[in-house]
Amino acid sequence: MGPLMLDCQAEELLPEEKEKLAHPVVGGVILFSRNYHDKPQLCALIKDIRRYANKPLLIAVDHEGGRVQRFREGFTAIPAMGDILRHAKSEGESAALAHACGLALAVELKTLDIDFSFAPVLDINGVSQVIGDRAFADNAKDVVRLAASLIDGLKTANMPAIGKHFPGHGSVAPDSHIALPLDERDFDEIKHTDMVVFERLIERELLDGVMPAHVIYNQVCSEPAGFSSRWLKQILKKDVGFSGAVFSDDLSMHGASVAGGYVERASAALDAGCDMVLACNNAKGAEQILDGLERRIAQQSQEDSLKRERVMKLYGRVLPAGLREQYESAVTLIEKLPHL
Repeated sequence: MGPLMLDCQAEELLPEEKEKLAHPVVGGVILFSRNYHDKPQLCALIKDIRRYANKPLLIAVDHEGGRVQRFREGFTAIPAMGDILRHAKSEGESAALAHACGLALAVELKTLDIDFSFAPVLDINGVSQVIGDRAFADNAKDVVRLAASLIDGLKTANMPAIGKHFPGHGSVAPDSHIALPLDERDFDEIKHTDMVVFERLIERELLDGVMPAHVIYNQVCSEPAGFSSRWLKQILKKDVGFSGAVFSDDLSMHGASVAGGYVERASAALDAGCDMVLACNNAKGAEQILDGLERRIAQQSQEDSLKRERVMKLYGRVLPAGLREQYESAVTLIEKLPHL
């Protein structure tokens, strides 16, 4: 499985996209709202993606709920995670609602042969403009509790959980899509305020994957977390003990520009400890990565082989039978929420 996850431009594959899918560097596709008209169309698109790839390929989507839900018509309207505590009257009720969200989105995506959503968001709701109500809460205790419930819902449907954005994006205001956020806190504050969420869920073996933030934590490292071997290899993997897959955030985001051109960004992220890199919304940039990483794939070092093994563990997880009643109960619970 190649190390690049790319996107598609429309509701059907373009001729050049059919060729790219078979390229040995390509290991995944991430879907967006522009790829969706209705369920039959999306089902046909996914079948075409798998057919033209003609190899194991991860298909993913950002389907968190709230303002980040790519497919809407015909899908359950998942609330923003920050709305769960606002509308629940008890801890038990909030946990049940988080579980219902995880189960409902997982069943609906798995039914269409989508491997996973990049969820849950594990950031603390602090000052970040781009995180905001995408986060469960403004404190680690509630984020861990509700994220664990949502992940339990995902895993009931055999869907991997991908936590983001390590070690925490909630305490910096700028949006890394359009700026390069700088977090000036020291390591101890980051660890106890934000990173503790990842630590607790990794201790419980609840996370299958992690996506690092395009944020520079300059008291720890001069590089954004997604390009930092200190953050990924030393802190996340060695100190925290995470052994799952690591996905870069989108290399087209402004927060990634510090690493250079597209090939340099992809190489830097892979060298730092990412197992798969995302290149979205820039077809020419993705093509540069295809050409630039071809030799790396051909050489296939031992480390690259391990990267392939880690991402392969997320592929082809079958939706269990007999979930209809649980799924319908989950949807009913979600639909009782006030219109958000």
